[in-house]
Amino acid sequence: MPTILELPFMQGPTDPLSRSDSESDDGPSRRPAGWDCGPTGGGSGFRHEPAREPLFNLPGVVVGLIAVLVGVHLVRVFVLSQQTDFEFLLTFSFLPLRYASPEVLSHALGGASLPGWEGAMVWTFVTYAFLHGSFTHLAFNCLWLAVFGSALARRFGPARFLGFSAATAIAGAALHLATHFGEVVPVVGASAAISGHMAAVARFAFDNGGPLDMMRGHHLSAYRQPAISLAAALSNKQVLVFLGVWFAVNLVFGLGSLPMGGNAPTIAWEAHIGGFVAGLALFSLFDPVLRRR
Repeated sequence: MPTILELPFMQGPTDPLSRSDSESDDGPSRRPAGWDCGPTGGGSGFRHEPAREPLFNLPGVVVGLIAVLVGVHLVRVFVLSQQTDFEFLLTFSFLPLRYASPEVLSHALGGASLPGWEGAMVWTFVTYAFLHGSFTHLAFNCLWLAVFGSALARRFGPARFLGFSAATAIAGAALHLATHFGEVVPVVGASAAISGHMAAVARFAFDNGGPLDMMRGHHLSAYRQPAISLAAALSNKQVLVFLGVWFAVNLVFGLGSLPMGGNAPTIAWEAHIGGFVAGLALFSLFDPVLRRR
């Protein structure tokens, strides 16, 4: 989930992946794959062998994205010095203070300037999603990315999936900025984008023939079923229960200002909601499957 971190310059309280050939003395067998020679060695025809599913059946784009998230965090923790990591965080996290007036910015920083300049005002709408506050924070986001991101990637394909993820991360940062304009607390985490994944999956997973339909199971075709309209989805009881539980959990953490245990940073729940709403609204623009009529 996107989280809010405390920085050293903050003063006072804030709201922050073989073939198996038969071996013999003469070398590998040249029989076609699946050929059944029978107990006497006489060819009797082809037999069908059950397909073997990989242990981790995740789309390549999801595996790659998780690898990037983990890699970035490992570099920050084990390679960068504390000072360098601090500058890295200021450059790539989403910082509402960056958009305040020059006077407010100068006063908050004691005359110092933020790294990244104007460019960071653009790229941090996406780059904050690659940063995490702790290994626990990273692990939770990677878990939800594997679950919901995989379902969406199977439907969208790599390019659309990455574009959609960027769009929902931007939406999450935008809503957080609108509700925390000028604050000195940076936001990090992939949950705004993952919240968008959850919302998009709700648009097709609960429908007849979808991934959650018992008649289809997890066959790939289940992810290519035409989706119903947003209005029809919002009248589906399963979708409504999913939406209600999701919003309730976020409101509890947000309005109650509950941390995720110990001294962990508070949750940027507005970014979650921004990504989720954008996921519902933008799904049809990215969906490559023709809508059901």
